[in-house]
Amino acid sequence: MIALASDHGGFELKQAVIAHLKERGLEYRDFGTYDKSSCDYPGFARAAAQAVASGECDRGIVVCTTGIGVSIVANKVPGIRCALCTDATLARMTRLHNDANVLALGGGIVGNLVAMDIVDTFLDTPFSEEEKHKRRIASIEG
Repeated sequence: MIALASDHGGFELKQAVIAHLKERGLEYRDFGTYDKSSCDYPGFARAAAQAVASGECDRGIVVCTTGIGVSIVANKVPGIRCALCTDATLARMTRLHNDANVLALGGGIVGNLVAMDIVDTFLDTPFSEEEKHKRRIASIEG
C-alpha cells in the first residue's frame, strides 16, 4: 500500500499519480488534500509519513509545488527517509543506497511523464542490501 499526500500545489500531480497507481493495480491511501483549495501541507505530509513509519503503508509519495516542504515534514517522522527526486536516476539511487521509503515530488517542477517515470523507478527499485549502505543508514537513524 502506498501512502499519498499533497497540498493544493501538488494536488493535480497527486491525482495523476493516483491514476497511474490504479493502472498498475497498486493499492494506495490518500491522506489529502482532496481539492485545490489553499491549505497547509504539514498535516497531510506528516500523516502519510506516519503511515509508512508505522508499517500501515509500505512506501509513501508526498507532493507540493516544489517538493521541498513536504520532504522536510516527512523527514521529521522517525524512521522516514524521504528523498526529493526530479528524475529517475535520483529515484533509483535513493532506493539502492538510502532505502528511501518516501518520495517527494514537486508538482510545479516535474511534468506528468517525468513524474511517472520517477514513481515507477522509486517503487520498482529494491534496496541494494550492501553492507556499506546498511551501515550508513544505521548511522543516519542514530
